[in-house]
Amino acid sequence: MMIKSILDPGKTLSINAYDYNCHVDLIKLLRQEGELVRLRRARQKMSELFPLTEEIWLDWLRDEMRVAEDEDDREKVCELFEKAIKDYICKLFAVFNWGIGKPGGIDSARAIFESALTAVGLHITKGASIWEAYREFENVILQATQPPPGSIPTQEQQKALNSQMERIHTIFRRQLAIPSFAMETTYAEYEEWSEKPVPDTVVLNYKKALQQMEKSKPFEEALLVADSPKLAEYQSYIDYEMKEGDPARIQIIFERALSENCLVPDLWAKYTQYLDRQLKIKDMVLSAHERAVRNCPWTIGLWKNYLLALERHGSEHKTVSDTFDKAINAGFIQATDYVDIWQAYLDYLRRRVDFSKESSKELEELRSTYARALDCLYLLIASHCKNIQKARELWDSIMTKGNAKYANMWLEYYNLERSHGDVQHCRKALHRAVQFTSDYPEHVCEVLLAFERVEGTLEDWDTAIQKMEVKLNRVNEQRAKVAEKEAQFAKQEEEKAEQRRKAKADKKAQKKAQKSGRAGEKRKAEEEEEEEDEWGVETDVHSGKHKGEKDPSAMEGAEDAAMETEVGLHGRKSETPAAQKSRAVAAAAKQVQQVVHDSRKDNVTVFVSNLSFSLENLEEKLKEIFEGCGPVEQIRPIYKRGMFRGYCYVQFENQNSAAEALKLDRKEIEGRPMFVSPSVDKSKNPDFKVFKYSTSMEKHKIFISGLPFSCTKEQLEEMCKEHGIIKDIRLVTNRSGKPKGLAYVEFENDSQASGAVLKMDSMVFQDHTLKVAISNPPRRNLPEQPDTSKPQGSLIPRQVYGARGKGRTQLSLLPRSLHRQSVLETKAENGTVQGQLEKSGLEPLEAPALKPMSNADFSRMLLKK
Repeated sequence: MMIKSILDPGKTLSINAYDYNCHVDLIKLLRQEGELVRLRRARQKMSELFPLTEEIWLDWLRDEMRVAEDEDDREKVCELFEKAIKDYICKLFAVFNWGIGKPGGIDSARAIFESALTAVGLHITKGASIWEAYREFENVILQATQPPPGSIPTQEQQKALNSQMERIHTIFRRQLAIPSFAMETTYAEYEEWSEKPVPDTVVLNYKKALQQMEKSKPFEEALLVADSPKLAEYQSYIDYEMKEGDPARIQIIFERALSENCLVPDLWAKYTQYLDRQLKIKDMVLSAHERAVRNCPWTIGLWKNYLLALERHGSEHKTVSDTFDKAINAGFIQATDYVDIWQAYLDYLRRRVDFSKESSKELEELRSTYARALDCLYLLIASHCKNIQKARELWDSIMTKGNAKYANMWLEYYNLERSHGDVQHCRKALHRAVQFTSDYPEHVCEVLLAFERVEGTLEDWDTAIQKMEVKLNRVNEQRAKVAEKEAQFAKQEEEKAEQRRKAKADKKAQKKAQKSGRAGEKRKAEEEEEEEDEWGVETDVHSGKHKGEKDPSAMEGAEDAAMETEVGLHGRKSETPAAQKSRAVAAAAKQVQQVVHDSRKDNVTVFVSNLSFSLENLEEKLKEIFEGCGPVEQIRPIYKRGMFRGYCYVQFENQNSAAEALKLDRKEIEGRPMFVSPSVDKSKNPDFKVFKYSTSMEKHKIFISGLPFSCTKEQLEEMCKEHGIIKDIRLVTNRSGKPKGLAYVEFENDSQASGAVLKMDSMVFQDHTLKVAISNPPRRNLPEQPDTSKPQGSLIPRQVYGARGKGRTQLSLLPRSLHRQSVLETKAENGTVQGQLEKSGLEPLEAPALKPMSNADFSRMLLKK
């Protein structure tokens, strides 16, 4: 299948070499297959026809770097890098440090930095980053040049130090003379770094640059707030710089505009015209013309200007001839464009001929080129000279190159025959059009019937009707199949929506019925609800992973109360309360019998949670999923008031099957991740934790936030693999399976993770700014353990508030003595204080025997207070 996929783009390119998308698809497929030789050849072929994008260049350079083993391979990579920077200036910085370790590597790196500064050093918004990188590079060399602490440098060492410091001074001074957004910061850094005051000439140049910056600032701010491609803003900026007349600044603003508007022919024409008339530097002019025709090969004006520029700068005849051959194969839109390019080339050849001589090589070439032009333009000549047979042959070759399915191509062919051919060939062309057209078959059939209505006999009419019916029936069958598939898909979506609406309505009805019950039953249901919440499943903040399950006894009690409440709410009005209660108890007992959990079989049981409440055929679906792990003995779903609560127990026949079932954790069922964990009685094992991911710092793992919700593991791996070897990727989702824009990426070691943080933090991915840091989850808010070293604290019971919650005032309206006595008899959370003391091993306080008090006793006590 992959071989067939590779062959399809290759076959298309054999027909049309200028199909840009097919080149991209072929390179992508070959890179996936690891075909390095064919991949290199495909990239080379595409780079000859089109300017490659930044991503393609960087992928190419990285692939070649990985396989470079000896000095020759490294030289080839350097040559490829030099070729890459000719397309767009932004690609210049792909491999700065390549070759620094070899002899002469420092000089090579400095040459690359100087090339970068020449290309984008004047860039007001991005140029500062290149200057800063250059200074950092020279600072590292300065640190390496310094002698060890405490030692006196030799004369040669001191000379090297002075030379290196002067180099850094020069970089600072050059940068401060150029307008940029970070000028004030750079000036402050220079004052802090330099041991001497800043020279007056540097200050003067800095102030001039600031003034220039203020003039350019409105145009830069307009670019920052404008939406791509910002063509109008760039045009205004170019007009301003053209009036100022600084060639370097005019060139940089043109390059910036073309980097975002590379497919605008008028912008290329304006840029090349400026270079031709003003700068007239051969290398710069010809490079701009070459880039122009590679970006917009369909524009005849750019090709004609390129040929003129080559002739103007005295290029070799072979270079001009090869450029013309590329123009002929560029695929112009109009036939007159081919006439224009031939005319331009013939004019060039005529200017080379010395007509004073009767015969010469140049004259013979001019004559042969005229013959070639006549052959290539024969289609146009045939329309005017009535040589229709040649025109038919050319049209047949055009239709066999992937154009037979388009109705407009056949109708053009028919119009040619109608104008210069005969009736028989018109009919033949229309019959072929009916047979092969796939985009507008009805229109072609109408043209055929209109033609037979005017020119055909009865037999011709019948034949046309028959062909039309066969074609339209086949087309209608194909459309019906497509419509059926679309209708089936729409029906499935509608059924899912109806299920969601039904589940929502049922839940709403349950809540409404619950509110309409008696007050006593409502309070009881709320208390049971709170008890269930206390035993509920917890969810991790980052991963959505469950960390525990409900205690079986607590859930059975909740089910008992829930069933009793449901029967009380939905029972008939004619029944007596006693009958309603007996019926509720019976139903609850039946329900409890269904969900009873035997903790002795926890070793062969798993707890499954986070299931959809509206999941249909629950037991059948779960059995089908878990039977792959081993024989399933029983599936026990948990219900409340007749509604499935989203969790259940799955019991196997042996322990190995239960262990295998734990591997299905996070498996999706109807779009939701299913949580699978061991079945553990939390009352007997309160410290048991199911959360399998570390909650402490992991230096080999990074945490990424701000990801788009559409990001996949494959995209994340493609983005991170350049920073090291990836061991695992985990995308964080919520309980419903929807992404949260968070991810954890585990690398092979700490250094790779640290490098990834430095390079990926604040990078933009699909219009989202990412935040990247070493994985260090925040400390979980665990409940505080009681301090047994303070026995007095254990005597104070937990404050219990009423149904209205905590009051506005917490003042006690009882005398303190009475309050102290009542404390000893207050009921604690799980029993009396006396019982709590006995459990904690503390000696209980003996309450003094109190005799009944009279009104006089109360009066004396209050006066004493």
